Amino acid sequence: MDLKRISIGNFKSLYDTSFEPGKINVFIGANGSGKSTVLEAIGLLSAAMTDRVDAASLQRRGVRLSVPTLYKSNFKDIKRRNPTINLSLEWNDNDTKHDFRYDVHLTTPTDTDYWKYHSEAFFQDGIPKWGRSNASRQQSNNYIGFFLIDDDKELENGRKIARALSNYGIFQPNTMTLRGTIPDPSQSAPLGLNGGRLAESIKELLSTDDDDVKFGDILMDDVLEMIDWASNISVNAPKKNNINANIPTTRQVIEFADRYMKDSAQFTGYDASEGALYVLFMLALAMHRQGPAIFAVDSFDHALNPHLAKKMTEVFCNEIIKNGKTAFLTTHSPLVLDGLDITNDDIRLFAVDRNSKGHSQITRITVSKELLEEGQSLSRLWINGRLGGVPTLL
Repeated sequence: MDLKRISIGNFKSLYDTSFEPGKINVFIGANGSGKSTVLEAIGLLSAAMTDRVDAASLQRRGVRLSVPTLYKSNFKDIKRRNPTINLSLEWNDNDTKHDFRYDVHLTTPTDTDYWKYHSEAFFQDGIPKWGRSNASRQQSNNYIGFFLIDDDKELENGRKIARALSNYGIFQPNTMTLRGTIPDPSQSAPLGLNGGRLAESIKELLSTDDDDVKFGDILMDDVLEMIDWASNISVNAPKKNNINANIPTTRQVIEFADRYMKDSAQFTGYDASEGALYVLFMLALAMHRQGPAIFAVDSFDHALNPHLAKKMTEVFCNEIIKNGKTAFLTTHSPLVLDGLDITNDDIRLFAVDRNSKGHSQITRITVSKELLEEGQSLSRLWINGRLGGVPTLL
């Protein structure tokens, strides 16, 4: 399945915009431009398409909870406010060769925690196949999405995307959760949104093949190239000689061996650099078969040295494409861009900017052959303001 277009209307700063995603989708832009809001709009679409929309379903996907009036666009130029938030997803199925579209119109909560479905519609090859609305004479529960539960056979071919989207989450790992010293408030398998269960996930990815230690489908040596001070990584139960008894910890911990230290001086993720833990988290997210097929990472460059960010981006993109996943990423690091093979159509770069009315607009960045021949890196082009997605500072 390939996502073809996501359209967003009347959601926070995204009053009327759309974009055509690839497998890797990187959003750049000034602070407050609406990058995180794009990820949240996809989270809202995921909840609406696969379940129901309420505080629990949004939090489970990493969407920030707002008061109902702030979910809808509140721009000064809007003369008559649209009563619904409007979302649309277009995709095609590589097996059946059909094109599909799902549209949903939602109203925010009033006297209950649940959002109300104003209408849902499903199209195959541009032809309406199914739908419901408040105007219909047929009574139905307007607080539940019917796309996955309706027994209409016309929906069967299109439901695979909803199942893939159902586990969508916006991941924002933080250091203490990655270290295993605080619980992840958004627990899920195989990884929590804030980095929980990292040790368990890594243990499931480690294997030995003809005396070669592998991390997922790559050699451990390739991982250690990114964590250049480490000579080995393993997962074991915590021991008195490598973690202080006063430190709360999980049942399994990541152990590191430092190439510059004695073999007996192994230590856990609690004492390791946060950059090393972040690299392992991103690799696990990209490689683990039980991980979400479609997901987002807000602030992808978090905790990474710029040069490590470049290498991590290269490896991450390769693994996402190899494993047939789709990722949406935001970044403020120019070096992340240098890890993108923008000539590969599966890897797409977008600028998010506010127009003169304050509306967030999403623009795909394509780099011409002439621009590439100038010999400047993507990071340099971005810093010089030639790609968009930079603040206007006086």
